[in-house]
Amino acid sequence: MRLRSTIDFLLYEWLRADALGERERFADHSRDTFDAVLDTCERIAREKYAPFNRTVDTQEPQFDGEKVILPQCTHDARQAYADSGMLSAAQDYDIGGMQLPYTVEAAANSFFAAASISIGSNMLTSGNANAIMAHGTDMQKQVFATNEFNGRWAGTMCLSEPQAGSSLSDIATRAEPDGADFESDALGPRYRLKGNKMWISAGDHELTENIVHLVLAKIPGPDGKPVPGVRGISLFIVPKKLVDTEGQLTGERNDVALAGLNHKLGWRGTTNTLLNFGEGRFPVRGGAGAVGYLVGKPGEGLKCMFHMMNEARISIGMAATMLGLAGYHASLEYAQSRPQGRPIKGAPGAAGKDATRPQSRIIEHADVKRMLLAQKSYCEGALALNLFCARLVDEQHTGTPESVAEARLLLEVLTPISKSWPSEFCLEANSLAIQIHGGYGYTRDFPVEQYWRDNRLNMIHEGTHGIQAMDLLGRKVLMEGGKGLQLLATRINDTIGRAMARPELAGHANELAKALQEVGAATKAAWATDDPQQALANAVPYMQAFGHTVLAWTWLDVSLAVLDKDPGLTAPANAGRMAAMRYFFGYELPKIGAWLKVVRERDMTCAQMSEEAF
Repeated sequence: MRLRSTIDFLLYEWLRADALGERERFADHSRDTFDAVLDTCERIAREKYAPFNRTVDTQEPQFDGEKVILPQCTHDARQAYADSGMLSAAQDYDIGGMQLPYTVEAAANSFFAAASISIGSNMLTSGNANAIMAHGTDMQKQVFATNEFNGRWAGTMCLSEPQAGSSLSDIATRAEPDGADFESDALGPRYRLKGNKMWISAGDHELTENIVHLVLAKIPGPDGKPVPGVRGISLFIVPKKLVDTEGQLTGERNDVALAGLNHKLGWRGTTNTLLNFGEGRFPVRGGAGAVGYLVGKPGEGLKCMFHMMNEARISIGMAATMLGLAGYHASLEYAQSRPQGRPIKGAPGAAGKDATRPQSRIIEHADVKRMLLAQKSYCEGALALNLFCARLVDEQHTGTPESVAEARLLLEVLTPISKSWPSEFCLEANSLAIQIHGGYGYTRDFPVEQYWRDNRLNMIHEGTHGIQAMDLLGRKVLMEGGKGLQLLATRINDTIGRAMARPELAGHANELAKALQEVGAATKAAWATDDPQQALANAVPYMQAFGHTVLAWTWLDVSLAVLDKDPGLTAPANAGRMAAMRYFFGYELPKIGAWLKVVRERDMTCAQMSEEAF
């Protein structure tokens, strides 16, 4: 109930998501239909996901040499999710979608992330299908995307390779044009792929009748040699099993082989794989290599794939947020029921405890309240930010020309924050949840240790912390002459102006104005010499300070909605939101000074450290 009431407040009292029903695309919807979707997802998450979160953690996927074996609960949860229609929630009616706003879709999917991120909400399948809808041919949309949306097939994204990691320019997978004259060429220009892909989530399983891999590979240039860098990278649909133009399996297996499973610290219920393409284990008639169909234009693979990646990054931020909230709610419940210690009495310097009094519950201790407030401020603030970004996606798709342009710019700047800030600070929330449990938190008697393990991945996948930071400082705040950063500053200053009119918020508004000024000055100072090595040497501290400023803005804006609804803070939930805001401004926002100092000074301590000195 705590999670639902928080989501309802942010959706309806803050973001006014119910007003989206006034737009043509969402005209069939209202708060009633939005609530029905939330109710359904909350119920499925409660019944099919949450009871099995520990099961999938302890019963990891196994490969018997032919197929991947997963516990039955994973099959049941996946089927329930597919049956709910959420795979195509935002899609057009004519392909079986619900035409839901992405804001509502993101909120509804949050229940699954909180219940069991390890079972998952099939994020990659929807993202895969969305990329095909954006860049594929009509036939590719009809055959591949539609069958992913209806739940028959699953989807993956295959970028990383064992030797390349995040360096996509160094991928070695190759795609050669296939001259064979097959009817299935109607599915797109046909290529043969050879190479290896690593860290592929849901890369092999028996949950669906087919798996659609989206694979990045390099095509040859006019001279027949590989094109260096990223210019030759193209995107291909490579199905596990070959299909015809009617979307039916042909009975022939594609040359995609599972080379092994990766056994992870967390997310243990999700199959993670090393895949070999075109090694000859499942030879396809007519040539050597795995059959793949070109998506989009040759050489535009990154452009096509990053349509999926940006969506995935917002989803990862939401996943990190919900794991943090799950830990917060667990530690709050524990703190409310665990007796330990007694109140301090006596004069200063001679304080002690009255052993004759009953034990206090640990939530009565100030330091435990501090840890709970930290979690609440991190996680509920991150949830607000991610829902705001989801609202920008809707604006980008259905707004006026002016609002579409603004939404695009704001999303460019905020996406690295929406992915990385929750990945770092909601992980810290999970650490605090363990601390509140004490020694019990370090055991498997309670779920908080699993939440931490599951969350630790989010700083790594879909673009590591360092990559997101370089993207933010090296590209996003500079793009189009800094137009996106200026627009964000305008939005923040609007909130500051409205908050200045509220006596209870005016002080916080002034603090946010100062923080915004510091971020702007640090951005200019970082690039004062136009030397990328100096500017980006402290990109992560910059992103931490930038993120904290954005979260402070988010909390201040949410607080305005709180006071509009409940000026006297008569509802405990609203008093709690205001306390979380005050905590963030008092305990967290002041940290940006140290982070920005090294950015402003272009401190090279880390960059110039010699390998030998380590």
